[in-house]
Amino acid sequence: MSSLPVTPSVTLIPGACWTSAFRLRRLATALGCAPEALRIQDFYLIDGEADADRLAALVGAQGLNWQTATTRLFIVPRIGTVSPWSSKATDIARVCGLDGVRRIEHGRVLLIDGPVPAAAALKAAYDPMMESVLADEAALAQVFDAQPRRALRSVDVLGGGRDALSAANADWGLALSSDEIDYLTEYAQQAGRNLTDAELMMFAQVNSEHCRHKIFNAEFTVDGETQPHSLFDMIRLTFKATPEGVLSAYKDNAAVMAGPAAMRWFPEADRVWRGHEEPVHILMKVETHNHPTGISPDPGAATGSGGEIRDEAATGRGGKPKAGLAAFNTANLRIPGFEQPWEAPLSRPTRMASALSIMLEAPIGAAAYNNEFGRPCLNGYFRTLEQVMPDGRNRGYHKPIMIAGGYGSVRDGHVDKLPVVEGALLLVLGGPAMLIGLGGGAASSMATGSSTEALDFASVQRANPELERRCQEVVDACWQLGDANPIVSVHDVGAGGVSNALPELVHADGRGGHFRLRDIQSADPALSPMEIWCNESQERYVLAIRPEGLAVIEAACARERCPMAVVGTATAAPQLIVEDAGSQPHPVDMPMEVLLGKPPRMRRSTSRAAAVTRKLPKVALDEAITRVLRLPAVASKEFLITIGDRTVGGLSVRDQMVGPWQVPVADCAVTATGFTATTGEAMAMGERPALALLDAAASGRMAVAESITNIAAAKIATLSDVRLSANWMAACGQGDEDARLFDAVRAVGEQLCPALGLCIPVGKDSLSMKSQWRDDAGAEQVQTAPVSLVVTAFAPVADVRRSLTPQLSPDPDTRLLLVDLGNSRNRLGGSALAQVYGELGEVAPDLDQPAQLKAAWNLVQRWNDGRLLAYHDRSDGGLLVTLLEMAFAGHCGLRIDLPEGDLIGQLFAEELGMVVQVHKRDADAFATDGLAAGLTIQTLGAPSADDQIRLLMDGAQRYAASRVHLHQTWAETSYRIAALRDDPECAREAFAALADQQDPGLSVRHSMDALPPRGTPHAAQRPKVAILREQGVNSQAEMAWAFDQAGFETVDVHMTDVLEGRVQLMDFAGLVACGGFSYGDVLGAGQGWARTIEFNARAQTAFAGFLAHPERFALGICNGCQMLAALKDLVPGAEHWPAFRRNRSEQFEARWTMVEIPESRSLFMAGMAGSRLPIAVAHGEGRAVFDHARHLAAAQAGGQVALRFISRHGAVASRYPDNPNGSPEGITGVCNADGRVTILMPHPERTVAGTTGSWWPEAVRGNSVTPWAQMFRNARRWVG
Repeated sequence: MSSLPVTPSVTLIPGACWTSAFRLRRLATALGCAPEALRIQDFYLIDGEADADRLAALVGAQGLNWQTATTRLFIVPRIGTVSPWSSKATDIARVCGLDGVRRIEHGRVLLIDGPVPAAAALKAAYDPMMESVLADEAALAQVFDAQPRRALRSVDVLGGGRDALSAANADWGLALSSDEIDYLTEYAQQAGRNLTDAELMMFAQVNSEHCRHKIFNAEFTVDGETQPHSLFDMIRLTFKATPEGVLSAYKDNAAVMAGPAAMRWFPEADRVWRGHEEPVHILMKVETHNHPTGISPDPGAATGSGGEIRDEAATGRGGKPKAGLAAFNTANLRIPGFEQPWEAPLSRPTRMASALSIMLEAPIGAAAYNNEFGRPCLNGYFRTLEQVMPDGRNRGYHKPIMIAGGYGSVRDGHVDKLPVVEGALLLVLGGPAMLIGLGGGAASSMATGSSTEALDFASVQRANPELERRCQEVVDACWQLGDANPIVSVHDVGAGGVSNALPELVHADGRGGHFRLRDIQSADPALSPMEIWCNESQERYVLAIRPEGLAVIEAACARERCPMAVVGTATAAPQLIVEDAGSQPHPVDMPMEVLLGKPPRMRRSTSRAAAVTRKLPKVALDEAITRVLRLPAVASKEFLITIGDRTVGGLSVRDQMVGPWQVPVADCAVTATGFTATTGEAMAMGERPALALLDAAASGRMAVAESITNIAAAKIATLSDVRLSANWMAACGQGDEDARLFDAVRAVGEQLCPALGLCIPVGKDSLSMKSQWRDDAGAEQVQTAPVSLVVTAFAPVADVRRSLTPQLSPDPDTRLLLVDLGNSRNRLGGSALAQVYGELGEVAPDLDQPAQLKAAWNLVQRWNDGRLLAYHDRSDGGLLVTLLEMAFAGHCGLRIDLPEGDLIGQLFAEELGMVVQVHKRDADAFATDGLAAGLTIQTLGAPSADDQIRLLMDGAQRYAASRVHLHQTWAETSYRIAALRDDPECAREAFAALADQQDPGLSVRHSMDALPPRGTPHAAQRPKVAILREQGVNSQAEMAWAFDQAGFETVDVHMTDVLEGRVQLMDFAGLVACGGFSYGDVLGAGQGWARTIEFNARAQTAFAGFLAHPERFALGICNGCQMLAALKDLVPGAEHWPAFRRNRSEQFEARWTMVEIPESRSLFMAGMAGSRLPIAVAHGEGRAVFDHARHLAAAQAGGQVALRFISRHGAVASRYPDNPNGSPEGITGVCNADGRVTILMPHPERTVAGTTGSWWPEAVRGNSVTPWAQMFRNARRWVG
């Protein structure tokens, strides 16, 4: 059957059956049925009327008679919600002319030959926070059921007084303090009016700890002594001491520091991409999203990343996000079959996701958001802690920490927002209101477990990164106008929804606002006034614009298909009025000073308590090494990294993966300022929370110092060029945690950073890091996190080509030296070694002499002129792990000789320091230079050719093991997680590949002599190429520059330009379909984009004519490749082309891997046959699937295979990850019969600039472009 009527207006269309054997097997086990008794099929629900055949073609209908199954369970989006998937699929239907379709939703049906699984088991099949389970087809109509509109509610404060407000506070989960209840009761009685639920929810969100940071602004009394500074005051002291170069601090959605002048690349009003020489200022922000990630990991982490991206875009008068980070703290993983000795079987809160569930799901959410938005994720960390300490307290992260951060750029004239004047138009840009995230700000301010499960659901958010990309394109179109930018001020919509964002927009300038509630776009007609005003639907911004700028915004929104509504105006009177179509009372009618004024200042009294400690046990070296290498904070993070696109934007210089063996050990992230720049930006992280259990001040100093020793790997002019974000997490109000927090803030803000000239212009706090629950016996359980300071260092980079890595040179005529900022104290308190034995230790390491950190920084920067061959900081796991990671990256052995003494302390102490590699001839000079600066320098040893790790003490060998064995031990934790999350056979192949001692690593076989010069043969003539994009495409900038450097004029063309007839494709010599996630890939990667061309007569005619013309060329990369493959019937000579389907790993694959260019007809590959080059891969659906084996054979015989994956040994890649998607014969690019049209899944355009790419040999790094530039110059030569 191709469709099934559910009701007269609702149709069900069966989709594809799940073919993943490992996913079916896992789910069957969880459900308690045999694998052969379970089938799963996707389906589509269509509300509305349209031609059945066209609908079936749109969604790719399949057939199945599921009536034969004993049990049928339909999993659909949670009843009463609209999924982000739906909005994009419905967009496609409308663009395709199916105007009668009101909404499309996606679901799946479990077909079980057996009874209905138990409710607890069924949770393995769906997310109760996001989905509902229905038992029969007839119930499916509920997905579209319209609920009656919910009414405005009021609290009878005038009649019931304070008690009425207290009851509402509890019932509605407002988290108002006692003082705030008194404050609002007094206001209501003085004003003579009752308060509405919209006003109360708004007030609760705006004034939550999450939004107002009341503890950081509180007056502290510590040990009976009232302190002169608040926590925030002490942070501000860092700016007072070192304000130079900081352009914006503490007043906007992100901080801004001065950046270098460089060429910024963007299209002008005529849509032509051009370079613009100007200052490129750097904005920076790091956020947390802890509570949502704990209750629903994937969407919680996704919206954490999305919210931080919006903060960057909403900086000044519009910013451009550039590079991101993601980090996680959780409880112990307890991986089934891989439980570790230190992971005690303690109880956990059942309403929170388990640590393992969080780490299987949350990183996917964060990575997928960055991937789809189009921002490379280049930095992060992962730490676990769950332990009963010597004082009897359970400490750890059942309430996880989810960190999302990054940096971007903002134009020189747009750093500061302009005053919002009376009459300014106030807009909401982005998605519609939905019942999403209601009360999230207040929920984030409560201890986990203290709210009801219903309120937990209400605070869950849903992610739609493709829509956020559309919003960003509108913001970009505005700031690209320079002085004509119509944006006066912009804020992101986060906690509290527009009820927080719109008042914030006008309050800074003493204005009020008059808003029309029903002008706010809403996807749910049942929403009450409070729900419209206060929901936290994501992907929204609020803008204040000049009235004359409205036409510019409207045009940009129409072109990008980005929703927008004018919802109010700024008023001179500071009163906030929200009217609801003339009804009374107004949902909101409140003076701004009441909403955003100053309720009574919080006062906090706390006392210090001495840490309870005990000695560490004696340990065996072999066992200690194995345990430490398996601890998540130490172990490989590859499972976190390869799911995240690290090359989008084409400006990534240094990502997490290092060297020709792509080992994830980089100290910092580095990007280039622009495609022609050698300047850039860097970021690195530092955090040492376990130390706070011994000494909170030391923990703070060590976090700052670790961020500095990490970012020191970049070439930065001065230490004061580094600016810090400080994110503070604590369980305030629990025991002595307030005192610990105070001591950590004072150590960092009042003492260390001013002394070092380090400014902290931005940060965040999350001070409810407590979980509470009842165990199986009904006993009350509490777990608190240690004071957890996460520091992120940001800096402008003087020369990105001088970015150091831990990759050792195997040259035995070199030496490794330790710069020991611990000065041989080797304190083991709070170390990985202590943790893996279930202990804490006694004394924490510390930065005892801050001046030494500055001296070490200066030493490294001074020697970073070609004399330093490798660099790595000492942190988690101590010196041993530092050395091993350098050996893993260099694929070599080590011979390390330590002085007589405490071997365990020398190897595992996590004192500050760094290890450098220099030529033997330079070793004495380096040591002398360091000693003269007051530093402790220790010679450690040298690489060895035998691939063995040998540890000696005063010449006597104490330990030896093969590098391969230790590398696999270090990688096993990551492998085990990947094997649970992805195709287990792929995970096994990748893990086994680490045992290849003869692996030669990535290499280059290509002659740059073959590179045609730029713009040949007629440099003065610049033929036009259409840089084509659809909504969700995100790789157009790097593509435009790749063609520009080849001598083309590159023109930004949106599909709306084609569909509406504004652009004629035949006006261009070439057409390039760029990579990204068109329509969020909701109907399959590139499929929705292709359908909008097939179903539109104008577009189909234009594309067919262009693709058939013998004097026109076309290129499709990644999503563009998938789209053109779906249009192969329009491409002459493409009948043998494959489709591109889900990767074999069933995971998004972001790799820097090897390809070979075979002899082919592709005009792009002319003269490149036989070249073997590294290339960026970033896709989830890249597996080439040919209709028949004869099509594969015909493509090979006809010279239509343009690119294929090869192993590092040079053979056609058949195993993972050398072949990252499982394509037959490694095929990852094809061309049509005459070579004019080429489609490729990898991204050559992202590594054309000579500074960019995860690894190139030094001979390539020295050029302005890489060998991939030849592809684009071949196209220019072909045009003539």
